[in-house]
Amino acid sequence: MNRLREMREDRDILQSEISKYLNVSQVAYSYYEIGKRQLPIDILIKLAKYYNTSTDYILYLTDEAKPYPISKINPNEK
Repeated sequence: MNRLREMREDRDILQSEISKYLNVSQVAYSYYEIGKRQLPIDILIKLAKYYNTSTDYILYLTDEAKPYPISKINPNEK
């Protein structure tokens, strides 16, 4: 199963809800989930922040869901 779908379903969130947050259509978001469309970097970052995880976790580069510490270079970035 796709990690995006796992995270969304674990939180009982509908595709329509997350697509509104991302400001994309529900169809576009569903394509991200099934791998029919690649995630743009800005969407990937928004998803990592939304789910409080790392982009590496979303991309299957790690199995550790815990996010990295916030960068001290740009402390205003949330």
